Amino acid sequence: MVKIRLKRMGAKKRPFYRLVVADSRSPRDGRFIELLGYYDPLPNPATVRIDADKVREWIGKGARPSDAARALLVEQGILAKLPRTFKPAPEPTATASGASETPGAAEEVEAAEDAAAAGDAENAEDAAAGELAAAAAAAPPAELGAATDTVAEPEAGETEPTP
Repeated sequence: MVKIRLKRMGAKKRPFYRLVVADSRSPRDGRFIELLGYYDPLPNPATVRIDADKVREWIGKGARPSDAARALLVEQGILAKLPRTFKPAPEPTATASGASETPGAAEEVEAAEDAAAAGDAENAEDAAAGELAAAAAAAPPAELGAATDTVAEPEAGETEPTP
């Protein structure tokens, strides 16, 4: 593929660029097909000289400008600015007010209420345990440096088991 790109020249810390047409497989500062112009960013304002007819000719032949070359050509008015297209962000699904953000938590709460209303104590305990597990998963992690484990002191007369 043929590209229109900038070829860096000049000394260290003193860049100077040539706008060239080159094969995309050739090195950045290597062989090129044709010189289209130059860009010197050091003077204020920067010096730019580009042959617009040659650029249009090469684009007509299928040459594609690099991002930096395209920005330079748009700045000079040789190419029209491409409109940027973005995918719209997916809309969040609507949840009932007061619903938990934990997936499945609402269903577990409903199951616990239904089981309690039916008088089924065993299912009510299972549903309540699931509700507690969902709440624990949704809880924010403890702050760093805070003690999270507590050690119970043995009561008088008890001996500690040896590992």
